[in-house]
Amino acid sequence: MISVPHLSRLLVVLFVALVVAGCAGREDPTLGWSASQLYGEAKNALNEGNYDQAVEYYEKLEARYPFGRYAQQAQIEIPYAYYKAGEPEPALAAVDRFVQLNPRHPNLDYAYYLRGLINFNRQQGFLANLFPRDPAEMDPEPFDQAFQDFDRLIREFPDSRYAPDSYQRMLYIRNALAAYELRVAEFYMERTAWVAAAQRARNVVATYPGAEVMPKALAVLHRAYTELGLEDHAENTMTVLELNYPDAAVAVRAGEPVELEGEERRGLWRVMDRIPFLTN
Repeated sequence: MISVPHLSRLLVVLFVALVVAGCAGREDPTLGWSASQLYGEAKNALNEGNYDQAVEYYEKLEARYPFGRYAQQAQIEIPYAYYKAGEPEPALAAVDRFVQLNPRHPNLDYAYYLRGLINFNRQQGFLANLFPRDPAEMDPEPFDQAFQDFDRLIREFPDSRYAPDSYQRMLYIRNALAAYELRVAEFYMERTAWVAAAQRARNVVATYPGAEVMPKALAVLHRAYTELGLEDHAENTMTVLELNYPDAAVAVRAGEPVELEGEERRGLWRVMDRIPFLTN
């Protein structure tokens, strides 16, 4: 008769044997694949929308075959795969790694552009597509970083095919960041924190010239200066309003709300699916 301790040890041995057998039965099917085969399967998975699988194949390709054209191509394609898999942080890290390893690559402009797009859409997701949010209510840091990414692309590659779109996105970002600052200024104004309201409104005027919310920012600044008893500053602000936005100046003098002309530029906000994929 088998004692309890012996039976326990036997069960442990059987369990370990079953685990080992199961692991052996799940042997990596990609073992022995060539660099070209791994790259081809990664590309197929990417084209089919199986982004997690694509990432897995790209990572194995870089680990097993770190040198050669397939590895280099994987380095520029894996950020896109990460991004489409919903992993913006690894995507940004992969872009930075590619730039560091390939500072003279002919597609470096694409890397900068992709980095900007990842940051531009960093706060987007399934729910955001269903219920678009006002950019002024979002964390401005990713937008600010995207602006820097696009600005770098335009400065270093002014003739890039990605430069025109980057410029349009920079305009949009400028308006969104200005709207964010104005929203904060209005928050302080509603609480009669006039110094803080003036500081935020003045920041809009100084940092985002030409932004769509400029008339409202000047109106807030005029109100804050007036409430603070800074009549000279208030009159100077009114002069700027009258010269640049006469309709807004009339509204401010009448104590009416300032209305913005034209529609807000929201079309670029939902552009995640238009991010281009660089083909070799």
